[in-house]
Amino acid sequence: MKTQRKVSASRPHPLLGGLSAEAFLRQYWQKHPLLIRAALPGIEGRLDPAGLKRLAAREEAESRLVRHQRGRWRLDHGPFAREVLRALPGRGWSLLVSGVNHWLPYADRLLGEFDFIPHARLDDVMVSLAPPGGGVGPHFDSYDVFLIQGRGTRRWEVSDQDDLELVADAPLRILKRFTPTQSWVLEPGDMLYLPPRLAHNGVALSECMTWSIGFRAPTHQEIATAFL
Repeated sequence: MKTQRKVSASRPHPLLGGLSAEAFLRQYWQKHPLLIRAALPGIEGRLDPAGLKRLAAREEAESRLVRHQRGRWRLDHGPFAREVLRALPGRGWSLLVSGVNHWLPYADRLLGEFDFIPHARLDDVMVSLAPPGGGVGPHFDSYDVFLIQGRGTRRWEVSDQDDLELVADAPLRILKRFTPTQSWVLEPGDMLYLPPRLAHNGVALSECMTWSIGFRAPTHQEIATAFL
C-alpha cells in the first residue's frame, strides 16, 4: 500500500525552499506573492510540447487555445486536430490543457506535494504551452495559484492595483489597464505563488511550458457548513 510522505509543519518544506509550511501560511498564504527558485528541479523532462499537443487532441481532455492577433483576443475550445496545432504561427498564442493530473501520473503525484494547504479546495493541474511572446494577457484570479516553470523561460509581472476593469467583449477576463509593480523571470523548476485577486501577466521569453496548481475558494455553503 502506498504511504504518503508527511512533512512537519514547522520544518522546512521541500517545495518552499527554506520556509516551513507554517511560516508560508502565516506570512504569504492569501497575502503576498512568493518566488521559490528551484522548487521542482526535475519537472523539465516530465512533459514536452509534443506530449501536451497530443493531450489537446484528445476528446476527453479539456483544452483551450488562446490567440492574440491584431489587438484582438480569440478563444477556441478543443479537442484540436493535430494539423491545426502544427499550423500555429511562431508568436501570439497559448495552448492550455486542464486536468493533466488525470492523464499523467507525475501530475497526480505533484498534487500530493501541496497537502500543507489547509481548508482549500484543490482544483487540478493545468499545463500551458506558448511560443516567445505568448500568454493569456494581464488578468486576476479569484483563487490561489502556484505557477511552476516546466520548460523555457517566462516573465511574470504582478500589480497590487485596485483597478480591475476588464476589456469589453473579450472572450477572456483581460484587464483593460495593467501597471506592473514587480517582475521575475522564471526558469525550469522555479515556482511562483500568487494570492487571489492579484493582477498578473505572464509572457513567454522562449518556447515554454508552465504548470499551474490552483486552489478554489470555498463556496458559501462550505463556509456555512464549516461554521456550523
